[in-house]
Amino acid sequence: MPELPEVEALRGFLDERLAGRTVGRVLPVAVSVLKTYDPPLDALEGRTFSEVVRHGKFLDLAVDGGLRLVVHLARAGWLRWQDSLPAAPPRPGKGPLALRVALEAEQGGAADGFDLTEAGTQKRLAVYLVGEPEQVPGIARLGPDPLAPGFGREEFAALLRGRRQQLKGLLRDQSVIAGIGNAYSDEILHAARMSPFKLAADLREDELTALYEAMTGTLGDAVRRARGLDAGQLKAGKRLGLRVHGRAGERCPVCGDTIRSVSFRDSSLEYCPTCQTGGKPLADRRLSRLLK
Repeated sequence: MPELPEVEALRGFLDERLAGRTVGRVLPVAVSVLKTYDPPLDALEGRTFSEVVRHGKFLDLAVDGGLRLVVHLARAGWLRWQDSLPAAPPRPGKGPLALRVALEAEQGGAADGFDLTEAGTQKRLAVYLVGEPEQVPGIARLGPDPLAPGFGREEFAALLRGRRQQLKGLLRDQSVIAGIGNAYSDEILHAARMSPFKLAADLREDELTALYEAMTGTLGDAVRRARGLDAGQLKAGKRLGLRVHGRAGERCPVCGDTIRSVSFRDSSLEYCPTCQTGGKPLADRRLSRLLK
């Protein structure tokens, strides 16, 4: 799933290519991707892109006239830029293509633009056309951005104090902190040397500081690694930068212990027992406790 660093890199990638360009056609291929119908997508045609903004994991593509095309890539969605789009419109089918945005061709050349695609059978990719980003329910409920200039250690600590919520779930809760998903929550907790099942309410002041620094450091490093990469390189770049997530059975790069995994119904978490849980393996998630 694309998370804050990858979505931020996509924002920069698109902002460079779309600013000042005019929408030629918007071609929905999978009707399920559309979450709004008024105004219709063809209202974008003939309008000029002004900026691309990120809200958590949402991309917000603004055009003149006060419209915004908002995209959430969800778990298996992605954006694919094409320097030369096929002349024929795409046909609905079983492929991954969900929506195509074609720009007006320049000086008689082929039209360029981007495709939104989604792999797998769980169709969660979402596209909205709205006047204000807050009209998208997912954006309206977002917590603060962890890398925003005004979000410091004290603001972070105030969010966590008294919460009887496990750190893994809290970091992924978009209404608490925006933009962190399964992969980077694992990476943050490993950097902070904390159990994913530890309760936020139990954190000491020094632990709150350590978690804040791990969060901003991990995300900041990932943003810097992703900056400037083409959209097609971001997935591989993300995997290369991960130290524990998706690496169960490998050696921890810090202590050399074996990285372990806890499986859920549709996801998993990875952690290092030596670095994070005092050497004890975590129990199945349903037990919500350390093995004795």
